[in-house]
Amino acid sequence: MTVRHDPATSGPEAPAPSWMAGWRGPLLAALLAALAGLPGLISMPPLDRDESRFVQATAQMLEQNEFVVIRFQDQPRFKKPIGIHWLQAASVSLVSSPEARDIWAYRLPSLIGAMMAAAACAWGASVFFGTQTGLMAGAILGASFLLSTEGFIAKTDAVLCGTITLAMACLARIYAASRGGPAAGPWVRFGFWAGVSVSTLVKGPIGPMVVLLTALSLWVWDRKAGWLKSLSWTWGLILFVAVVGPWAWAVTVATDGAFWKAAIVGDLAPKLAGGQESHGAWPGYHSLVALVQMFPSTLLLPAGLALGWSRRHEPGVRFALCWLIPTWLVFEITPTKLSHYALPAYGALAWLMAAALDQPIGKLSRRIGAALQALVGLLLAAGTLYLMKLYGNAGDLAAALLTATLFLAAGLYGGYVFLRGNSTLALVIALPLGLLGHGALVGLFAPGLDPLLISKRTEAVLAQASLLPSQGIVPGPIAVAGYAEPSLVFGLGTTTDLGDAADAAHALADHRAAVVEDREQPAFQAAVKSLKLKLHPIGVVQGLNYSNGDETRLTLYAPAPEALP
Repeated sequence: MTVRHDPATSGPEAPAPSWMAGWRGPLLAALLAALAGLPGLISMPPLDRDESRFVQATAQMLEQNEFVVIRFQDQPRFKKPIGIHWLQAASVSLVSSPEARDIWAYRLPSLIGAMMAAAACAWGASVFFGTQTGLMAGAILGASFLLSTEGFIAKTDAVLCGTITLAMACLARIYAASRGGPAAGPWVRFGFWAGVSVSTLVKGPIGPMVVLLTALSLWVWDRKAGWLKSLSWTWGLILFVAVVGPWAWAVTVATDGAFWKAAIVGDLAPKLAGGQESHGAWPGYHSLVALVQMFPSTLLLPAGLALGWSRRHEPGVRFALCWLIPTWLVFEITPTKLSHYALPAYGALAWLMAAALDQPIGKLSRRIGAALQALVGLLLAAGTLYLMKLYGNAGDLAAALLTATLFLAAGLYGGYVFLRGNSTLALVIALPLGLLGHGALVGLFAPGLDPLLISKRTEAVLAQASLLPSQGIVPGPIAVAGYAEPSLVFGLGTTTDLGDAADAAHALADHRAAVVEDREQPAFQAAVKSLKLKLHPIGVVQGLNYSNGDETRLTLYAPAPEALP
């Protein structure tokens, strides 16, 4: 069975336009992913809780010159391997400094990971489906709501998607070569092992799991696996050990094995046993949220899945199915579910959706796709206006209306054109509209929702009063009672004292600033009275703590004026 480059014919691939030929197609997909992630990277404040935990741990690495043991303040953070922290530390060292607390500098590796995922998706698909379909696949993945969001959040998932998609693209080219496709040279094998190795250093077993499930599924389907011998196992495993081994050995020695016990017994095992940290959901959750997370290309989902069945015997479609189905099932079966968990399989979904553009799409797939596209556009627009009603003010109205209008246009107009029969034009319309809608959401609208930005506003009030330790006017650390979100630690500094009411009162006695949440006020007032202190409130910050859904009110206190320089 030979590789079918152009599904519309049995002959060779038709020449691609010069602007997408060769390396240009993957590069264009990467640039699209960059445009999708850039607005949020620049505009969004540090997010609770995962992102702020990651970036604070990275900041401490640079401050304390400790690059083996991961810590959040004085607590070990033994959940994920070190890879993302090393990448963030390198980024901050190159373009900023830990003292500056520039969140965008910590997010650059995630944006690059998203760009890598889109480029690798395009490059891998092109060997089976041709350059134009490959570019479409990369664009679908790069502009997807999920990847463009993860691309500006400084945690593991975008980098994990980039490294896994690179490994899978290289594996696909090696598989295609065994089926009569272009030869896969040494650099393809190096890319495969580099992707697997770095993905392991970023998030442990997820990358090897995706590769192994795909290879085993192809073996079962084809009833042969001789092509796997061409993966250059000897030097590939040496590369894997060289990338992962030094840190694994160092952290084992530095923590006396405590890292592995905490990571496996304390983090991984609970995810497999039940819904860890209230993140449980029934099987089918990832399939449902994919309707939103693949937007603005949702219209092609039914056609892509139908193509997966009708053309399942073609090598490219078979590879995509063997990548998609077992990986997706693992995440659906796993009790703990977060919407981004299935992201490593989205590249395969993008392949099938892009390939569907190269053949007539049936009426049922077209109708369902148009309806889903319109529904998701309406939901996103309604969600934007609902957020405006709850947390916005008059100054946010223009951004809210722009965001909602773009989502509506991508959903309704894209779905209408798709229903009329022009599939490629519908995607060409929906992609930029959806991308602009996402950019308006995270670049203009969401950063203006002040009631949700408690940490950012607290830092601003303290800075205006010249009470931040980094300003060098009053001593630190600032004591915080009753509010312990990681974003506040990142903003105020590593030594921030997350304590109780008594700690806040003693901070004022020590001529330091204090922040007290309303529920701690009775105990704080009693402690202040016992210390015979006079309070000097400088402001109140209130809003919704979106991490736990609690209405929160913080009162900020300065030391006595006579204690200030």
